[in-house]
Amino acid sequence: MTPDGIPGLSTEPDALPDWDRILGILAQRRSCRDFDGTPIDDATLSAIVRDGTQAPSSCNQQNWHFIIVTDRDLLMRAHDIAGGNHHFAHCSALIYLCFQKGWTHGNFSIVQSVAGACYHMMLSAHLRGFASIWNAGIGDTGEIAEMLDVPPNFQIIGALAIGRPKPTAPAVKAPRRPFDEVHSWNGFARRGATVYPVEPAESYPFEAIKNADNPFAVWDPTRWSWESIGDFRGYAVWAKSPLAGVYVSRRQGDATTVELDLLPKQSSGAIVLEMLPWGGTYSVELRRRLPDDATLRLADLSAHNLTFILERFRQEKLPLDRTSFDLIDGPRIAYADGEVDTVFMPQVLEHMPDPKAMLEEISRILKPGGTLVVSIRNMDSIYGAHWQWMESKGQIPNQGPFTPLSAASVRATLTARFEIEEEIGIGREASGDAAIARGDDKQRCRLWAVRARRR
Repeated sequence: MTPDGIPGLSTEPDALPDWDRILGILAQRRSCRDFDGTPIDDATLSAIVRDGTQAPSSCNQQNWHFIIVTDRDLLMRAHDIAGGNHHFAHCSALIYLCFQKGWTHGNFSIVQSVAGACYHMMLSAHLRGFASIWNAGIGDTGEIAEMLDVPPNFQIIGALAIGRPKPTAPAVKAPRRPFDEVHSWNGFARRGATVYPVEPAESYPFEAIKNADNPFAVWDPTRWSWESIGDFRGYAVWAKSPLAGVYVSRRQGDATTVELDLLPKQSSGAIVLEMLPWGGTYSVELRRRLPDDATLRLADLSAHNLTFILERFRQEKLPLDRTSFDLIDGPRIAYADGEVDTVFMPQVLEHMPDPKAMLEEISRILKPGGTLVVSIRNMDSIYGAHWQWMESKGQIPNQGPFTPLSAASVRATLTARFEIEEEIGIGREASGDAAIARGDDKQRCRLWAVRARRR
């Protein structure tokens, strides 16, 4: 029996007697971002790296180099350079992955070689009982090179963190796509929703695409399907492990609290819905603010995203008996008319292919007099200009495609169905601040937010 549960596979005479058991063990490897910080002896770390060098190398040149960092001060500096990667500060060792520039660069062959070696190290660590995680987001490689005296003819392309997981570390493996989606025979075939839209072009040269400059990225969610957006969110959201209190938005600053403060006090037994939750960042605080007997419903396009948030709740030690995790199909929500007391939608309308259809559905499921709290990233702001001229030129984020909306246009749509009770602007800068505006400039802030009541 293989790890995929497929019986009856043929084997060659030289196959190991327990090949299926070994493959099953390797398939259990999962990434860890919550280490206990205890040291691993140098001999073991050296052996793990030595195992990595048994991986194939382009033209057998082995132009790789691996820097093992165990010094606590250096690990903390690595954490800071990376922009606060929690696990960099608490792992037992961080192994920087480097290669010598100038040889075997065709088809990224030297990068493929280093990647193969890295994965070999991860399997070695896993078989020895350790946890690991490979990282491409390591921060300014120039700063790292200066810290580690890496010469300019060597390139740093990532880091492998190794250590012992905390007893409380999430024991979950990020979901794998169904095998039928990622392979085909004698030609390319793939489910349409998993092939994301791109700008029309004669070709899509890989070398022309960078995180900060992707001329083919489609940010406009109206050019995506609901199914594609759900697929994208359902896998990309696992880019961060569901650790308690660790991952928050630096751009948002204190704006999250301001958005939540718009919610009215909930009565006993209230039903509160958060639509397309942000990996649990709002959800955990929302749950804490509700009465114990209130029901929190979290509705998303992807079951994987909901599973992620469920683990986040467990990590935060929040009660689950009055929390539901509900899968929706596009703008259609399987709730009865007038079933929900309050709907919370922070910065998600701009991610939807049809925001008006969603607002109509929200109006249907809200009780007469029920409350909607909604915020948007505002196109009519300094941030909107930044998005148009800078951010939208790059790759869309892990949360999926979005285009900021005009505060005035969303307000006009809302007033057809709701009575606005409070309206504020949040943040006068392009990011970070949470200054509240209630005057004439409220529709010029980075975020525009309202509390409205269903008529």
